[in-house]
Amino acid sequence: MPSKRRRLSAFVKILLALSLVCGALVGGAYYVLTTVEPVETAEPPEPGCRLDLAQGEYELEPAQARNAATVSGVAFGHDLPGSAVTVAFATVWQESTFYNLEFGDRDSLGLFQQRPSQEWGEPEEILDPVYASTAFYTALAEVEGWESLPVFEAAQAVQRSADGYAYDQHELLSADMAEAFTGTLGPAMTCWYVPETVEAVRAADADPEGAREEMARVFGIAPESLPLEEDPRTGDTGWAMALWAVAHAEEYGLTSVAYQGRQWRISDGTEDAEAWSTADPGGLVLE
Repeated sequence: MPSKRRRLSAFVKILLALSLVCGALVGGAYYVLTTVEPVETAEPPEPGCRLDLAQGEYELEPAQARNAATVSGVAFGHDLPGSAVTVAFATVWQESTFYNLEFGDRDSLGLFQQRPSQEWGEPEEILDPVYASTAFYTALAEVEGWESLPVFEAAQAVQRSADGYAYDQHELLSADMAEAFTGTLGPAMTCWYVPETVEAVRAADADPEGAREEMARVFGIAPESLPLEEDPRTGDTGWAMALWAVAHAEEYGLTSVAYQGRQWRISDGTEDAEAWSTADPGGLVLE
């Protein structure tokens, strides 16, 4: 029978061995934590849309991009020059910053803050961006010589606001945005969404037909008629429609927009996933 001293000695050896093993594990863990660089994982950016303008990049929230694409699109159906879109954009920046507001000063409503009491229309009409834009462009076209007026004067002639000069501060950005949204710069806008939205859109059924119907209402031109023999003075109809579709991708469940050899796919915007890529040449394809 082993003596008590021998049993105690064996226990001490085991305890010492365990202590050494634990010490090695703790030391190794400390070494890893203090010397190994952590793996960086890119967080998806907030939802947004980016414009590649002549003066550099400019970001909008998706709701702003949707409204801007519609305000611009309506000008095509009226064969207005791009300068009309600049005036409209400067006005909307000042009045609502491109949000379709259900409130305003007194009874003012919508993108242009038009007032039912001043015969701009019924509230539900004014809150329709297509109706509101049409009303604005109709009034602008009735201003004699508006094309030769400074932007703020043309806007004020329509709006008759308390401080008409305030529209002037938005002229440069509005002109650059008009160039992009009228399709003159081609695929000059892209949008991205949170991962949950991307997954939901991919899992749902797309409604390209609904998008095409609304596009026809906005532009006054059926997308099926592309390419046009002659574009309106406003800009490049095909590219303007493509950008409108990108801006409204979430609303119509679109995962892809392709036009003239370029393709946009819905993404969360990480690792340049929102960038337009090369595709087979062709007309406007919505999926």
